[in-house]
Amino acid sequence: MKKILIAGSKGFIGQHLSEHLIKDESYEVWGCDVINDYNAVNYFVIDASDSNFEHLFQAEIFDLCINCSGAASVPDSFQNPFRDYLLNTVNVFRLLESIRKYAPDCKFLNISSAAVYGNPEGLPISESHPVKPLSPYGWHKYQSELICREYFEFYGIQTCSVRIFSAYGVGLKKQLFWDWYQKAMLNQKVGLLGTGDESRDFIYIDDLVRAIICVIRNGTFKAEVINVANGEESFIRDAAEVFSRLLEGRFRYYFSNTVRVGDPLNWKADISRLNALGYKKQVEFEEGIKRYISWVEGAK
Repeated sequence: MKKILIAGSKGFIGQHLSEHLIKDESYEVWGCDVINDYNAVNYFVIDASDSNFEHLFQAEIFDLCINCSGAASVPDSFQNPFRDYLLNTVNVFRLLESIRKYAPDCKFLNISSAAVYGNPEGLPISESHPVKPLSPYGWHKYQSELICREYFEFYGIQTCSVRIFSAYGVGLKKQLFWDWYQKAMLNQKVGLLGTGDESRDFIYIDDLVRAIICVIRNGTFKAEVINVANGEESFIRDAAEVFSRLLEGRFRYYFSNTVRVGDPLNWKADISRLNALGYKKQVEFEEGIKRYISWVEGAK
């Protein structure tokens, strides 16, 4: 049985990943986060003001550490760049330094972001595409990848970074679809950012978890980077139409033709590497939106 530590286990990705892996008898799952949970087992509380991970790797011997921690807000990274840097870059260094000192055989999987690409020169975007972040968040995620490469090259720590594109699903109380739903409940026509011709490569959280498991099982962990998406370009205009139809017309909208600083225009991932590791999409976009709306209406 492999022992896995999930850093950021109370977050959106970390919680779904934990819940899935716990059901697999091949793994013993541990978590750590800044949230106190007195009922949790196999769980460490991290000091939010001064994160230190050394005691985790001194207390237990882990086969794999998955870093799902960090900040995930492009706008906030402009307002609080140092905080974003600490959470998305420094904490990766601290985790890897703890592994170097106390658990050099522990693999490290870093959750990065497609934000490293910025506005690509063409579609689809392969992992070899030049990085051109549009925000501090994107730069800090890229720097975290470089730290992973540093620890592989100089210390032999087995690392891998996955660049997540547009993840969504049950439990996500921020970003695009959460924001749309909140606006829909105001019962008035609302302005959406952009023109509607922007595009994203959406991946439902269940498929995202399956993709990460493919990487865990079949990745080389030689400091490689891997796109995690579905290789499909979905236009925001079409997504809004699906959202409105599933809400039976309660979501009435128009596009404001304004672009938020830090937001890319068009994304579609080349997922050849991920497919080679065994990934296959199971949740279609409309089905994922149905599940999300069902959850969010129950969470009101």
